[in-house]
Amino acid sequence: MDVRLDRLGVDIGGTAIVRDLTLSAPSGSVLGIIGPNGSGKTTALRGVYRALPPSSGAVWVGDRDLWRLPRHEAARTVAAVTQQHRTHLDFTVAEIVAMGRHPHHRHGGRLSEAERRLCREAMERVDVAHLADRGALTLSGGEMQRVLVARALAQQPSVLVLDEPTNHLDLRHQLGLLSLIAASDLTVLAVLHDLNLAAAVCDRIAVLAEGRVVAVGEPHEVLTAELLATVFGVDGEVVPHPRTGRPQLLYSIPDTEGTRT
Repeated sequence: MDVRLDRLGVDIGGTAIVRDLTLSAPSGSVLGIIGPNGSGKTTALRGVYRALPPSSGAVWVGDRDLWRLPRHEAARTVAAVTQQHRTHLDFTVAEIVAMGRHPHHRHGGRLSEAERRLCREAMERVDVAHLADRGALTLSGGEMQRVLVARALAQQPSVLVLDEPTNHLDLRHQLGLLSLIAASDLTVLAVLHDLNLAAAVCDRIAVLAEGRVVAVGEPHEVLTAELLATVFGVDGEVVPHPRTGRPQLLYSIPDTEGTRT
């Protein structure tokens, strides 16, 4: 299902954080959102998964205004994995993943055998099936991150929103998760700090600065040395990956020789 942000504005405490944001992600594609700290990336996503209401504009999923949908229908359409996921309740991993089925049970009720199988498959896909009986409070940050991705997959959404999904993950699980995302048929909007990971997995990349889009396109169109300098304030070179041909960014550490005391 395609997603379109139509001149989206989002305020926090009366301050405009995201302004006049227009972006689109075709059905089944991965749109990466990058930018320096404070550029409005997370706030934009919060407007998509209905954590912050738009101050202007709209979020369209297919031909429907997401914010006009009933809450349970919106929850069946969009799943989100956010940065803030601490819990003070020691649910088991299996129980947390099963929560992804709640939007499909408006009046409660037990999960069917097919739904329990779906949850097990979701846990297997992100390598947490062996943790099914563990309590949430015993998990590492990386383990919890993967559990929440499994919960989102169990939700069976059309759109998956990910805010820094590789945080806390080791290299193997970073690559495994991004491979899973790239191979899925979901429409994915993902905020990523690692530009090389964004280049590897995203069909298109949008660059934000001060709450606005400053560049959008395919990775090779967007990720340039000029963009690194103007948006991120760093020197770098862009070279093709030897296997995939996708852009890879090489950074230079500024020379501070002679400045130390």
